[in-house]
Amino acid sequence: MALNGKSAVVTGAAMGIGRAITEILLQNGAQVALLDVNKTAGESLMEELNKQYGADRTLFLSCNVESEEQIKAAFQKTAETFGGIDILCNNAGILNESTWEKTVSINLMGVIRGTYLALEHMSKLSGGRGGVIINTASMAGIGPLPTCPVYTATKSGVVGFTRAMATASAASGYGIRINVLCPGFVQTDLMSNITTRLGQFSHLADLAHQLIDKIGIIKVSDVAECLLELVTDDTKNGEALMVFEKGRQYVNFPSFTQ
Repeated sequence: MALNGKSAVVTGAAMGIGRAITEILLQNGAQVALLDVNKTAGESLMEELNKQYGADRTLFLSCNVESEEQIKAAFQKTAETFGGIDILCNNAGILNESTWEKTVSINLMGVIRGTYLALEHMSKLSGGRGGVIINTASMAGIGPLPTCPVYTATKSGVVGFTRAMATASAASGYGIRINVLCPGFVQTDLMSNITTRLGQFSHLADLAHQLIDKIGIIKVSDVAECLLELVTDDTKNGEALMVFEKGRQYVNFPSFTQ
């Protein structure tokens, strides 16, 4: 898919990976709706992007992915403003083992909710143009992190949901490719004071630091470049792309449906 003139929605867009995703989409010609609960950061970023790319290329909408009503309204506003939706990046997420129910609500339910509501605008069966959905998971969705079991569970769920939805989309004729990003440790606010986010597993903080030292930390731009690959390569559907300091790798899963 060539991005010039395409319309994209990015959740958790104001900072970190979401901001990098927004910027790389804009750099490649897309119009982008920035969705985030952080209104101050979102409006500040939009003002900055407007100066760089023009006021008609971006749209900030205050939106909590836990709210179906807010996501629905944000998608509708995006479609009205940009003439439809071609790309959805379900990126909003948290890491906090102490608030595990909220972690499940944002990281997993938010992705499912966003995907289902996006189908109403994007699916060719409902009058949409088709397109691409990219979900942000984590290496924790491929191999478990003992320091954060709930975060691991949510990201594993995102990977499984993505793969099942990709197959369902192809079989149903939605015209939507669905892929998932699985980055390693990324230099974001999520990484700041990570040991304070481990809840009852804080006694494993040393283990977390050992893993970080072993795997390394990547930049948000590294993740954004992988997203661009998954969006633009029309052959990619149901793919999980891992990205680490040493490079990127597609995951080979066993298949029970072929």
